[in-house]
Amino acid sequence: MTAVELVEVGPRDGLQNERTVLSVEQKVELIVRALDAGVRRVEAVSFVNPARVPQMAGAEDVMAGLPRDRGASYIGLVLNRRGLDRALAAVVDEVNVVVVSTEEFSRRNQGCSVDEGIAAAVDIVRDARAAGVFATVTVAASFGCPFSGEVDPAHIGRILAQVAEAEPSEIAIADTIGVGVPAQVRTLADVATANAPGVPQRWHFHNTRNTGYANALTALETGAAALDASIGGFGGCPFAPAATGNIASEDLIYALDRSGVRTGVDMARLVDAAGWLGSALGEGVPALLGRAGGFPSDSGPRALE
Repeated sequence: MTAVELVEVGPRDGLQNERTVLSVEQKVELIVRALDAGVRRVEAVSFVNPARVPQMAGAEDVMAGLPRDRGASYIGLVLNRRGLDRALAAVVDEVNVVVVSTEEFSRRNQGCSVDEGIAAAVDIVRDARAAGVFATVTVAASFGCPFSGEVDPAHIGRILAQVAEAEPSEIAIADTIGVGVPAQVRTLADVATANAPGVPQRWHFHNTRNTGYANALTALETGAAALDASIGGFGGCPFAPAATGNIASEDLIYALDRSGVRTGVDMARLVDAAGWLGSALGEGVPALLGRAGGFPSDSGPRALE
């Protein structure tokens, strides 16, 4: 039986674009609910300037409130050296540093050029690894950019080749705005293998154009070690127009379970967590599983409407 790791990004990517700002206690509860479902890697916080992304304020307080006896690995997103220093002080288990692939998006998202972002990522990875911390490099907008359009896979390859020199623990290929299709996944998987050989591949998909789940299953076929998803399908980038939520953790787990892929994650508990999160945010849950239920269902057939 095939296995893949679910990386729950709801506490970070799922919340960063929401109008409602959750309290530290609510953020901790969301993460604990993910742990209760069997998730063991959680992107818990983002060490960014809270003036730019107020939804991510209180990162240190969230980390201080998390249980450390659950066998979980807590990931902190960092964009620069200051972010890394904060992450290490907060005792994260992993850091995820982002390189945006296109110039305008990079300047809007991180205030730097692509080359500057690559240089910062290389330094962060080396320093994180020296501190004994697992380090991921995510290449954002790998499938397309909201400002400059199509992104050449060869360009992504050049970025990966440069960051691979720092020997990251993992690389993540991100469809930040949800424009990708399975053919692109296969192409980028080959590009990643060629330019960062031997580095485990993690994939990050949004379902903006309803292709996210097909892309995730395609990534699995190409050898993905990990797939990002967000409880309830909440999420989006504050600096990317019309970028809707990540693929939903519970919907992804349904597809994986029915395909004979092991994750160790309890789908029903994710559905419950999504309902709780929707109530906390005052919004409907984008994911579909909470409406339709699993299959086969012990509760019997649902009435047709």
